Amino acid sequence: MTGTEIHSFALGLASVNSSGEIIEVYYPRPQINPSPAVAEAVLNSATELADNGFLELNAAQLNELCSTFSSSNESEMAELCKKLASSDKPKILTLLREDSPPASIPEAFLKLHLLSHRLVRPHGLNLDGIFGVLKNLAWTNQGAIDIQDLPGKQFDARVRGEVLEIYSVDKFPKMTNYVVPTGVRIADTARIRLGAHIGEGTTVMHEGFVNFNAGTEGTAMIEGRISAGVVIGENTDLGGGCSTMGTLSGGGTEIISVGKNCLIGANAGIGFPLADGCIIEAGLYVTAGTKVNLLDNNGELIKTAKAKEICEIENLLFRRNSLSGAVECVPIKNAITLNEELHAHN
Repeated sequence: MTGTEIHSFALGLASVNSSGEIIEVYYPRPQINPSPAVAEAVLNSATELADNGFLELNAAQLNELCSTFSSSNESEMAELCKKLASSDKPKILTLLREDSPPASIPEAFLKLHLLSHRLVRPHGLNLDGIFGVLKNLAWTNQGAIDIQDLPGKQFDARVRGEVLEIYSVDKFPKMTNYVVPTGVRIADTARIRLGAHIGEGTTVMHEGFVNFNAGTEGTAMIEGRISAGVVIGENTDLGGGCSTMGTLSGGGTEIISVGKNCLIGANAGIGFPLADGCIIEAGLYVTAGTKVNLLDNNGELIKTAKAKEICEIENLLFRRNSLSGAVECVPIKNAITLNEELHAHN
């Protein structure tokens, strides 16, 4: 890495609690691997940051950045600086010289923004320890509020004759309060966390859920759950109420993914990587250790194996034998196709 190369950076507006501590940051235009001219301007404004970190910009620093961006023909960044200067909220510059675990709330929010802005795919960033960095906050119609400040804010609202609406109490806000990616439809925005990666052409229906560091690579129909760390391939359909097993709760390390042209039926689920062109029948949950009878085109048994041992075989239908109760899979020829008309006009 040369002297003017940085991993990523962003300028944003921060919210603080009653103690003056930053609790969240909104970055309208985060950048990864910026041009040398932009990187040099950022580094010149952040000379006090020898490593990853953030600083609150004063008016002079913000004006200097604006002038530097203007002289470098970086008109969009210059315009961003001007708009930030008009706000009375703290103006934050966050710099990541390298991709190391987030050590502060501004760093953590920058990484979540990079994912939701589609600047990096799930598993493309080091998010180790992010739960310990982020604060549990009340996400309300008046923005993020620290839990310690919430009773006072609720009382103040009642005195004004208002009700402070609390949408959730969580470490992660909903994605659409920070970024709405192009070419998507989201029926219930509360079910998509900041840090989700929603690919172009994806439709997420009311029961769909997408966690942080997870999402879709392109056109997809999501009516089920995409747990943290799970990536869904293009042209895949997750049926109503289905689920994909993440690694957060159980402490596992195996990455669960769903390939291209797959279908997970309603109320079904997987706990192993699913290859391209596969179908899980409705209501069937297949974990990594589920014993599966692999059959040939004539219905003859090839072998019995754990699901994770045959996870690289494409174009299989996983089903439960209604007579024996055994889980089995058979080859299929025709991959699923999504409704092109439905997704073409997102």
